[in-house]
Amino acid sequence: METVWNNMKTVLKDVMDNKNFSLWVKPLQFLDADEDTIYLGCPNKFSRNWMQENYSSFFQSQLSKIGCNDHKVIFKVLPHKESIKCNHNGGNGNGRQLILPNMPKKIRAGEKYLNARFTFNKFVVGENNEFAYSVSKALANGSHFPYSSLYLMAQTGLGKSHLIQAIGNTILKKNPSAKVLYITTEDFTNEMIYALRNNLITQFKNKYRKVCDVLLLEGLHFLSGKEKTQIEISYTLDSLLNDRKMVIFTSPLMPEEIPNMKKMLISRFTSGVITSIEKPNFQTRLNILKQKALEREISLPEDVACFMAENLTQDVRQLEGSLDSLKAISFFLKKEIKVDLAKQIVKQITPDKHLAAVEDIQKVVCKYFKIDRDALKSKSRKKIITYPRSIAIYLCRRYTDKSLESIGHSFNRNHSTVLYDEEKIKKNIKVDDGLRREVEFLCRQIEDRIA
Repeated sequence: METVWNNMKTVLKDVMDNKNFSLWVKPLQFLDADEDTIYLGCPNKFSRNWMQENYSSFFQSQLSKIGCNDHKVIFKVLPHKESIKCNHNGGNGNGRQLILPNMPKKIRAGEKYLNARFTFNKFVVGENNEFAYSVSKALANGSHFPYSSLYLMAQTGLGKSHLIQAIGNTILKKNPSAKVLYITTEDFTNEMIYALRNNLITQFKNKYRKVCDVLLLEGLHFLSGKEKTQIEISYTLDSLLNDRKMVIFTSPLMPEEIPNMKKMLISRFTSGVITSIEKPNFQTRLNILKQKALEREISLPEDVACFMAENLTQDVRQLEGSLDSLKAISFFLKKEIKVDLAKQIVKQITPDKHLAAVEDIQKVVCKYFKIDRDALKSKSRKKIITYPRSIAIYLCRRYTDKSLESIGHSFNRNHSTVLYDEEKIKKNIKVDDGLRREVEFLCRQIEDRIA
C-alpha cells in the first residue's frame, strides 16, 4: 500500500504547483494501511486539520485516477519524535513545518489571541445582523452608550465570534494598554480549577475582577450545571459591572434557556443589551460571498455567486467552505470558475439526504444501550439514561429535518435542552474516542435503515 501512496505523490506533484506540494504534501509520512484506507501522518495538528478541510476530496479524486476508487485517506498527527525526523520527507530541512503564507495575525488578549481579521470593516452587514453590528461597534468605539454589557446570541457560524473579537480588536487598536481578556467559559472553568488546586485562587480573582478592563466571554451555554463556576462568574461580573468595566458574552441560547443556570446569573446576563443574529437572507449571502471571494483573491462571476447564494443557506462557514473548495478545485484541476463547477461544490456540501424518523433513531439507540424507549422520554438524570438520550437527540438533529421543538417533544424536553445536548455531543465527539466510535456505529445503523 505504501507503493500506492508513492504513486499518488508522483501524480500530485504533476498537478500541484511546487510551493503547495512542498508545503503540504512533502511533509506527509505513510503510517499504515488496511484493505481500503491509507493513514498519513502530518507534522502537527494544524497541518492535519488543513489537509482534512482542504485536500480530502482532492486526494480522493487522485486516488480514483490511479485505480483506487474504493480507498480513502485518513490524516493523523505524527508523534513528536516522528515529526522532528521528517526533514527527509520535505519541509525546510530542520524538521519543522514551513512558515505558512498569508496567515491571519493574532492579537494577544489575556491567555488567548484575537484574530486580527475579525474587524468591523470585514463584517458583512445585513438585515439579520444589523442591530448586533451597530451595538457592538458603538460599544467598542466608546460612543455614548448607556450599557456596559452585551449579550450576543446566535447559532454556530453566523458571526458572533467575529463581532466579539472585532470589539476586542477595536479597543486594543485605540488603547493598546487596555487589559482585554478573551476566553471561553470552558477555559475559564479549567483555569479556576487549576487555581484552586494550586493555591492560586487569589491571583485568579484579581486577574478577572481587578486587572481586567474588558472581559470577552464566549460560549456561556457550557456553564450549564457547573455550579461553582457560575458562582465565581457571578462575583466576577458584580465586580466588573460595579466598576463600569465592559463585559461581552456569546451563546447559541438565551440566558433563561440554558439548562441548570442559576437565576442570579441569568439576571446579570440580562442586565445589559441582548441581541441576536439570524441566518442571512439571499442578498446578505450574496454580499458575503463577494466579500469573502475578494479576500481570497477569487474572481467570482455574478451568475456563480447568485447560484451559490441561492443554494447555500446554512451559515457563513458554509459559504466560506464553498469558496475554499471552489478555489482549490479551480487551481489544482485547472478548471474555469463557472456555474457547472459551482454545482459540483454545492452537491458535495449539501448532498441529497435520506431522512430518518425520530422513532427509528430512538429504537436504534435503545437497542444499542439496552434501555427502554420510555426511559429516553423520562425525567431521569441518571447517566445511564442521559448519555444515550443526548446521543439520540444529536442523531435526530443530524438525520431528521424536524425542528428543535418537534424533537424536544419526542423526548419530553424543551428546544433549549435539545440544542444544548446537540452542542455537547458535537464538542465531546472531537476529544472522546469512545463516544466517537459509538456515534459512528449508530450512524452506520441508521444509514443502513434509510439507504
